[in-house]
Amino acid sequence: MEYDQDFDGAEPSAAQLAAIEDEEPVLAAELELLDVQLMLLSGRGPVDAVTAYRLERARAAVVRETCAWYRRRFNARRSAA
Repeated sequence: MEYDQDFDGAEPSAAQLAAIEDEEPVLAAELELLDVQLMLLSGRGPVDAVTAYRLERARAAVVRETCAWYRRRFNARRSAA
C-alpha cells in the first residue's frame, strides 16, 4: 500500500479505501500469527500439539495471503498497462 505523505485530515479516497480493503486478509493473518507468537513468548501455557499446529497454520496463512495480495497487485498493474 502506498501512503500519502501530505496528510491533510481529509477522509480517505475511494482508491485508498479499496487498497485498505484489499490488504485486510494479509493484516488479519499477521494479527493471528502475532497472537500465537505472543502466547508462546508469554509462557501462558505449554507448547502442545494444538499450539504448534496453530503456529504452523498462522505462518502458512501469512505466506498464502501475502502471495495472493502480490498476485492481485501484479495482475492489476499488468492489465492497466
